[in-house]
Amino acid sequence: MKWKTIRYLLFIIILTSCQYHPTQHGQQYTNGQLPRLLNLAQPHLNRPINIDSYLQQVKLIEQYSPSLFNQNKAVYDAINQWIIEGLATNQFNFVGLSTYQLQGQDKWGNVHLTGYYTPVMKGRRTPQGRYRYPLYAKPRNFSTRLPSRLEIYDGALDGQKLEIAYTDSLIDNFIMEVQGSGFIDFEDGSPPIFFGYNGKNGHPYKSIGRLLIEQGKFQRGKVSMQAIKAWAKEQDEQVVKNLLIQNASTVFFEPQQHALVIGSTGVPLIARASVASDQSIIPAGSVLLVDIPLLDDKGIYQGQRELRLMIALDIGGAIKGQHLDIYQGIGEQAGNLAGYYNHYGRVWLLAPPKNSHLLSPVLTRT
Repeated sequence: MKWKTIRYLLFIIILTSCQYHPTQHGQQYTNGQLPRLLNLAQPHLNRPINIDSYLQQVKLIEQYSPSLFNQNKAVYDAINQWIIEGLATNQFNFVGLSTYQLQGQDKWGNVHLTGYYTPVMKGRRTPQGRYRYPLYAKPRNFSTRLPSRLEIYDGALDGQKLEIAYTDSLIDNFIMEVQGSGFIDFEDGSPPIFFGYNGKNGHPYKSIGRLLIEQGKFQRGKVSMQAIKAWAKEQDEQVVKNLLIQNASTVFFEPQQHALVIGSTGVPLIARASVASDQSIIPAGSVLLVDIPLLDDKGIYQGQRELRLMIALDIGGAIKGQHLDIYQGIGEQAGNLAGYYNHYGRVWLLAPPKNSHLLSPVLTRT
């Protein structure tokens, strides 16, 4: 009788272990913990909706970075064949590619998805009235240690002629740093000038959103770029500075006379066809199949998703591990969408099977 009971219990344990718990794919992160697991499965989804923008992104890689294009040419050619033949997402093997699923933060396929964009800000070339907050070029005469944000605010760079523009918003300058680039419209009849990323001061990055939560200013899951900007608008300048100096990291910029947004690879970025990644996991030029939750105008997930082909062409100081930052485009509308994105989705790397031994162990063959 005892043995029958044990066998019955073993059967129940085995049966239970074979089950999985599907999740709401677009469920928003609150505290970084995922309450339910996402089943790993061979991708058999609708075809990507952005074939045209993906192909445009590949052409820009070939034009602006021939070496990067050649490194990944076999994959690009195979995907072109897959597109031409109208194959399904579970038929990449027909063109010699395998799908390697990112294991995600919980090792069950939940990859953190955020968004970034290119802001367009009004500015002046010299301080004028409310336009008194400088953007800086990278210092060249610091041999060992660049100043922290606090030291910069206290005048550590004064007198070095590093100020390349002045805006009317300290928090907007900070947001432009987080995005890594932006356009400045000097309102002098000339076209807006692109200010590209020109390095950091080397100090550690700290999320001001997380700091605001810790200080009780926001509830978890309620922080967005829009919410932070609205909060800052209601504060005295010193209150905003006191928050920002807790993030000692600062980004420097370089004015560039072109109208293209360039990623860290030197390739112009196409909105929602390129991502910033941790290149120790997803090397530059890699092609990803990304299953993305769609958000409404208020940043709410309503149960709709889309599949996109994206290429890793950028990096970010906060983009580490199982995290992709999706480039959303230029201007206010793109900024609104980028500000709300803090969700998760499934992601597959497309690569030839012969390269599987070169892939990071954080990828899972499906």
